[in-house]
Amino acid sequence: MKESIPPILRPEHAAPVQFSVMVRHFSLEQAHGGEASLTGISMNTADLRAGDLFVAMPGLKTHGANFAEKAVELGAVAIVTDAAGAELISADLPIAILENPRQHLGALAAFVYGNTEGNMPLLFGTTGTNGKTSTTYLLEAMLRQLGRVTGLTSTAERHIAGEVIVSRLTTPESTEMHALIARMREKLVSAVAIEVSAQAMTQKRVDGLHFDVVGFTNLSHDHLDDYGNMENYFGAKALLFKKEHASRGVVCLDTTYGQRLVERSEIPVVTITHLDDVDADYHVEVLKQTPAFTEFKVRSRSGQTLTSRIPIIGAHMAYNAGLAIAMLVEAGFAFTEIAEAISGGVDVYMPGRTELVSGNRGPNVFVDFGHSPDAFLNTLAAVRSVTSGKVIMLFGADGDRDATKRPDMARVSAEGCDLLVITDHHPRFEDPASIRATLVAAAREARPELEIHEVSPPEAAIRVAVGLAGEGDSILWAGPGHQDYRDIRGVRTVYSARQEARDALREAGWS
Repeated sequence: MKESIPPILRPEHAAPVQFSVMVRHFSLEQAHGGEASLTGISMNTADLRAGDLFVAMPGLKTHGANFAEKAVELGAVAIVTDAAGAELISADLPIAILENPRQHLGALAAFVYGNTEGNMPLLFGTTGTNGKTSTTYLLEAMLRQLGRVTGLTSTAERHIAGEVIVSRLTTPESTEMHALIARMREKLVSAVAIEVSAQAMTQKRVDGLHFDVVGFTNLSHDHLDDYGNMENYFGAKALLFKKEHASRGVVCLDTTYGQRLVERSEIPVVTITHLDDVDADYHVEVLKQTPAFTEFKVRSRSGQTLTSRIPIIGAHMAYNAGLAIAMLVEAGFAFTEIAEAISGGVDVYMPGRTELVSGNRGPNVFVDFGHSPDAFLNTLAAVRSVTSGKVIMLFGADGDRDATKRPDMARVSAEGCDLLVITDHHPRFEDPASIRATLVAAAREARPELEIHEVSPPEAAIRVAVGLAGEGDSILWAGPGHQDYRDIRGVRTVYSARQEARDALREAGWS
């Protein structure tokens, strides 16, 4: 079955903006006169709706202006494009000239949707290699417990005042992002937690937004297929800490890149760590770990402390919670107010983040979205800390994505488990057998004595893993997490690792 792409969310009752007002605001040249009332903005005819401003941009293969006629048929009422694009358009509707329109797309979208200064909810943005999704969910949960009407946008989901919608991208395109924020404003959302990817920064997906507080979790090997090396990757993350994007920041010092970001930041920042020998404004200490929760304490430089718990395993998750708390303090919430709000624990559900999908009999089965060596290292350590028996690791690797991290993913997996099952994930247009072969070879090189099973497809692999497990053992299925599809040769096929795991457990006789 083919997976359907979730729709773009827009405000239900958009206030019209006059095209002439927008032209004056941005000092644009009009190539074709006329007036229009704008109720939305789109850069893609697939998402265009009646009343939209169509932004026709130059692309790698063709110019968006070549789709102007289709845009008009679909209801576009005005066009912004560059001079080259204007030459390609014969449609009789208002047209304005803006060179390098991609550079200004966020500002245009903010103007059309009314996402302007003094008219916005409190905005939090979190970036980093690992933990940004978890920190985003923890922030939203704490904000809700502090009495705020909340919004969230992450890899997994969008939340709007309690409404939950499946996500399209980690950080949506700026036109979609501003439509989403406008929808949140319409629903009286007063605080929004946003997961900000490196691609969001370099592709200008959060342009037009100004975050009240931003947070940095960590940096490790990932996305080098996009950025070439770690320095470029770090540079993409650091963009979030520029004055044009944020007012204040919180930086975790658990990786060496944290201190570098403090030195590079253009905005005032405070720091946090769990490391005893590192000087920081906040320290996080894990007090207790069980399969059901992780208890932790946060201490400020001034000596204030709070103790809480999260319903997720893993010290790294407690560190994410500490980062969220520091971000709330930087946003103006009192430390004592936060401590009281979460004294009984953080009421959060994170789909596919070390999610326990098994029952109270048999092996524990955790499904996790982690897909980098560092994510595997942290999550395996978390699973080991709550497991009395064997730890079984089950994972695959993305096709057509950063291949340089695959050997390290396999090495970390082999070194952290007792039994290893290697399978497929999203092969995309790569040969899945070739991907598996690379993983198996690296795992065997790391631990020649380790029992390794190569099983395809993943539906069979989870059943092999369950067959190898008994009471007191744990299975970590890393990679699929919350996702409800597999990408095979460009087709998104409906698929749920969580459901497959539950079915495998039932078939093996476990509740």
